[in-house]
Formats: sequence, C-alpha cells, structure tokens
Amino acid sequence: MNLSCAEGHPSEVMDMSFSNQALCAEYLRRKSEELGRRVYPVPLEIDREVARLKLELHGVKVDELTEEQRHYLRSWESGT
Repeated sequence: MNLSCAEGHPSEVMDMSFSNQALCAEYLRRKSEELGRRVYPVPLEIDREVARLKLELHGVKVDELTEEQRHYLRSWESGT
C-alpha cells in the first residue's frame, strides 16, 4: 500500500532493501549456532553483493582504485 500510494520509497530502492533482508535472514539462519541474540549490522559482503548486482542490472561497471589513488586515500599528507 505504501508504494502504491507514492508515500514510500520507490520499488527500485525497496528491491535492494528486501534483498538485503532476505540474505541477512539466510545468513543468520546459517550462523545461528555461532551468533548470540543481539542486533547485527548487515554483513559487508552481503551489502556489497546486493549493490553489485543492482549496478550490474543497470549496466554500470565499477572500476578499481589505482595504487596511487589508494595511497592518496590512506595518506593525510597528500593533497593538503
């Protein structure tokens, strides 16, 4: 109802949210013996995979940082 009345997030956003929720539920089921009862953040590998698949669906390719770019991001001396 929320989506059809245009008061919620668009379906293009909600599909990623539902994907994260479903994959997190599966993750918690698989890891239930190891994990205690508490709130957990979405595992980074799940979040990245959902994002990668969404971008792939739209034909977006993500390139990798060069070593020079990695160095710049790690350094507080560069670019100041």
